[in-house]
Amino acid sequence: MDPIHPLTPEQIAFYRENGFLALEAITTPEEITRLCVVYDTLFARRAGREDGNQFDVVSADEDDGAEATLPQILNPRRYAPELAATLFEANALRIARQLLGDEARFAGDHAIFKPAGNGAETPWHQDEAYWNPNVDAHAVAVWMPLQEATLENGCMQFLPGSQKMEIMPHRSIGGDTRIHGMELDVFVDTTEAVACPLLAGGATFHDAR
Repeated sequence: MDPIHPLTPEQIAFYRENGFLALEAITTPEEITRLCVVYDTLFARRAGREDGNQFDVVSADEDDGAEATLPQILNPRRYAPELAATLFEANALRIARQLLGDEARFAGDHAIFKPAGNGAETPWHQDEAYWNPNVDAHAVAVWMPLQEATLENGCMQFLPGSQKMEIMPHRSIGGDTRIHGMELDVFVDTTEAVACPLLAGGATFHDAR
């Protein structure tokens, strides 16, 4: 796959107005196959667990023997260095620089696994609510599914224009402070949410708010 084509002026304008953008493909099927093997291995051996970098996002994560409903690995490249040299990341950075400017740089990665049958949903939230409140972030998050993402199995959804809001109040999911994940602690009308179904290797780009 050649380096990804530049975004059109219309795509850039859409992102700036709505806060998100969905693209059909930013890597190859061959790379997706390789990435699936890497990530399946990382989750199977619970990479990062001892460092506090693998945990259940949406459930109290105190019993090492319990099956996680939405396990996440922070900084997976620490446990699989080959993740630092992918076409996915090269293309993601090219696109991010078209949206943010040439100074944009890689800032971190994480992987989430939704188990078949009992995988949990992710509550509505703003990514920036997880970050240092003393830093005014200017960031774009990239999400790429390794399997087809549909509305039924949990594709990404966004509220157009919500990137223009301030950081809203958040709390631990369900008010349980043992849980890592966060959810909005105020009512937000989600009836205008836009779902972004994707094939494996497609990607969404969204503002941190």
